Amino acid sequence: MANERSNDRLDRVVAEARRARDQREQGYREKALKMYPWVCGRCAREFTRANLHELTVHHRDHNHDNNPPDGSNWELLCLYCHDNEHSRYIDATADERGQEKVTTHNPFADLADLLKGKS
Repeated sequence: MANERSNDRLDRVVAEARRARDQREQGYREKALKMYPWVCGRCAREFTRANLHELTVHHRDHNHDNNPPDGSNWELLCLYCHDNEHSRYIDATADERGQEKVTTHNPFADLADLLKGKS
């Protein structure tokens, strides 16, 4: 019973945090869409109302709480360029923290065995 109440409380806290995030995002997204042309800042793909949901607001300093009214920390990026930007940022900050990049997949691991079988 106590565990159930704890879970309900946690669910409410998480739901409220998500609502607050969505409200914050909606505010700066609407402002950015009014300020800037509906074009991806990286690949130059153009957007219309039909596909506008694929255009995102990227925070240049990666701080989603830094939303100056002049929009100087924002740029509009398509979903793909936005994902790429965040992947590059994660890779760069991993290097700065001294974390070693680890490759977990070797596509040529069994190539020698495969070639031996064909000879």
